[in-house]
Amino acid sequence: MTAKGKIVAVNGNMISVAFDGAVAQNEVGYAQLGKMRLMAEIVRVRGTRCDMQVFESTTGLSVGDDVEFTGELLAAELGPGLLGQVYDGLQNPLPELAEEAGRISRDAGFFLQRGMYLPGLPRGTKWAWHPTAAAGAQVTAGEALGWVPEGIFDGKKLPGHKIMVPFAFRGVYTVKKLAAPGDYTVTEPIATLADAEGREVAVTMMQRWPVKVPIRCFTERLAPTETLETTVRTIDTFFPVAVGGTYCIPGPFGAGKTVLQQTTARYAKVDVVISAACGERAGEVVETLKEFPEIVDPKTGQSLMKRTIIICNTSSMPVASREASVYTAVTLAEYFRQMGLAVLVLADSTSRWAQAMRELSGRLEEIPGEEAFPAYLESRIAAFYERAGRVKLKDGSVGSVTIGGTVSPAGGNFDEPVTQATLKVVGGFHGLSRARSDARRYPAIDPLESWSHYPSVIEQARVEKARAVLRRGSEVGQMMKVVGEEGTSLEDFTTYLKAEFLDAVYLQQNAFSEADATTPVARQREMFDVVEKALGQTYKYKAKDEMRKFFMELQQAFIDWNDTDFKDARFASGKAALMEKIAAAAA
Repeated sequence: MTAKGKIVAVNGNMISVAFDGAVAQNEVGYAQLGKMRLMAEIVRVRGTRCDMQVFESTTGLSVGDDVEFTGELLAAELGPGLLGQVYDGLQNPLPELAEEAGRISRDAGFFLQRGMYLPGLPRGTKWAWHPTAAAGAQVTAGEALGWVPEGIFDGKKLPGHKIMVPFAFRGVYTVKKLAAPGDYTVTEPIATLADAEGREVAVTMMQRWPVKVPIRCFTERLAPTETLETTVRTIDTFFPVAVGGTYCIPGPFGAGKTVLQQTTARYAKVDVVISAACGERAGEVVETLKEFPEIVDPKTGQSLMKRTIIICNTSSMPVASREASVYTAVTLAEYFRQMGLAVLVLADSTSRWAQAMRELSGRLEEIPGEEAFPAYLESRIAAFYERAGRVKLKDGSVGSVTIGGTVSPAGGNFDEPVTQATLKVVGGFHGLSRARSDARRYPAIDPLESWSHYPSVIEQARVEKARAVLRRGSEVGQMMKVVGEEGTSLEDFTTYLKAEFLDAVYLQQNAFSEADATTPVARQREMFDVVEKALGQTYKYKAKDEMRKFFMELQQAFIDWNDTDFKDARFASGKAALMEKIAAAAA
């Protein structure tokens, strides 16, 4: 018997409810507003009263209105039909939601209506079921019973969508019956399992899992030691990301955080991409929704949306759903991880999630921390990023969840609480610079402020030598602003030119060049050979003008080489020509 209650106070999106019965933290309930039911989640329980955040506008709710509790935690539906979807933070499919709103009310247009909730998975779609388990087999939570083809996962080139024993099952179960191969919906039974006491339970293709509870159906957590290839040279070489690792992209507004995430989503060597627009500006989200279906996936040659899920909770949507959106995204990622797939989660932006936490904390009248953020800000951010990881599954395969989150500090101030709390738990820091973005240096990752704890695609000692040149070149550049070029020694001036050369030809990529927009690891190594040679060389020129002319010519020749296709014979000849040019200028 589920509990019932009545509203005793309304404060913005927060309602206080007096209830009869038993309720639990994070339990879902519905506030009754006429014929509408507004979804809410319990955030605090005190005796016979609880505080609930409503995921909709609370306009019209008043003291005395009924609240009905479900006895269930906020959960996501897991199963076939997830790929290619566009959801809100509560896993409502947005296209279907807009269509349903227009069908009910012609005046609604494409505006979302309060109190409308749709299933996360399509109920009418039939999936071609292929059983793989055997009758009488002993299985546990997370083990595969069979698979269905879904999008690019056809079971041939890529593994099919595994149908697994529900994660909530505890202990060992015996497979009593498996449905014959054929077409089934997500709600039709495809297997019957019996527990240790002989009680039978029907299993469908769909299962539900609480979004704020990590899925732990694996045998071992592995260290993130394998570099995740993103094809962005600055990242792969200097500030790498690991498979199953974490990283953040802080930067001021307009510095290119969203663009960098979209580039990573397109080219990163992962199987599934989940993009969570958490409180992002609606205009940017609309661009993402328009562009992703049109982007050709270099991995499959099909639309990128075939292996992408987008979770939308824009700045114009209810603020309470921002928290739900990041948890829904990482839960879907863990689900695909359980299939032995590599999954990339992109959260944009965690700052707006933190702002939602601050607003909620204020309405709960909690003691504020720094800049009015709640005292538990760091633990919440840490708990989110800790759901990343590379794990060994029960069947011996390896799956991973890599999490990259953007941070939008006001004024680009990296000392603010959200950025600092994030830096304490992530393994990589890709700090974007306003000065670099204004100078049209793409990507605008600051090579002096950024860092990474993960292994590079280039030997670390070689990378550190190149970074040393960048640091010294920056120091000389700052000095030259004071004393001028004439007050700088030839040696220091050469170091400055070397740093500018490295920045122009390697750290920057031309997004409009098909050859330079994406750089495979093999090409990065070839390019770094040339860069390393140029940086380590002592040159014969005795005048600054001669040195400047040489580096300008070398830089232009290198940029022209960047436009050469890696598989073209001209690439190898171009490398040889650059090496000869550097050798000819040697002292």
